[in-house]
Amino acid sequence: MAAEEAVLGLDTSCYTTSAALMDRQGNLMGDQRRLLTVKPGRRGLAQSEMVYQHTRNLPDLLEALELDGRRIAAIGVSAKPRPREDSYMPAFLVGLGMARSLGKVLGVPVHFFTHQHNHMYAGLWSVGKTAPDRFLLVHISGGTTDLLLCERQEDGEFTLEPRGTSIDLHAGQFIDRVGVALGLAFPAGARLEKLGETAAEPHPLKVWSQEGELSLSGPCTQALRAIDQGADPASLALGVEQAIGKALARTIGWVCQKEALSQVLLVGGVSANKEIRHQLEAFLSRRQIGLWAPDPRYSVDGAVGNAWAAVLRERQEEP
Repeated sequence: MAAEEAVLGLDTSCYTTSAALMDRQGNLMGDQRRLLTVKPGRRGLAQSEMVYQHTRNLPDLLEALELDGRRIAAIGVSAKPRPREDSYMPAFLVGLGMARSLGKVLGVPVHFFTHQHNHMYAGLWSVGKTAPDRFLLVHISGGTTDLLLCERQEDGEFTLEPRGTSIDLHAGQFIDRVGVALGLAFPAGARLEKLGETAAEPHPLKVWSQEGELSLSGPCTQALRAIDQGADPASLALGVEQAIGKALARTIGWVCQKEALSQVLLVGGVSANKEIRHQLEAFLSRRQIGLWAPDPRYSVDGAVGNAWAAVLRERQEEP
């Protein structure tokens, strides 16, 4: 009996080691992830620490995938963070090196994507939608607050062109700085969201935005000062979420109007936050702009998008 063919996806981002397995039809057969360890009180890792932990984690995750009776037919991997010539981050070399090595040993094709394309494809796979020729990808995480114009090219691939961003702190950095100051472990996103759910009302935080730009350093400073003054932690947590949601909503609305876009795809770790999603859905629906919000598990870092992108490329189909 012939072995079932499977496509492997790999991603070694700043804080998650990931491996995923799909069949040729795009059914998920395995999804292994491991968060990198950050010591209590710290707000991140050096690239050398990321590389060390990915190097230890990735073999464990591959061994955990159920491969009995299956044959790896292709591999998809994040080669770099963004689709730019100067985009580089050592953490991604671990996954890239593993993919190239496995591809050579197994004699199978390796498809190279960017981390942002990985998020895009994971989101599209999760919502089960066919991508329009033009839409806005909103990627919000600890290292990114990017509003990206996605345009389908003649070969079916998508270009991602910046149309908006934060001019200082990223959304995840804002959350983590306030969360750690409140005594939450890093990364603080999920814990801050849970804390915010207990708030009676949000602590008001002023946030600046203009056209496609927003600034989060101001509300972050306000929040840290409020902590020193004894403000209610739950109210502060909710205030942080609402400040991010409102500023993003205004910038997304401006970009969509300027570029004549009617569909937004929301991805990245911060996009899994329910309060931020609520803020965006309420704002965009009033402007007849559709919002695709993937299952939170496929919003955060993983390798499902790379597996799905490789499946499509192998089948020579468009997303």
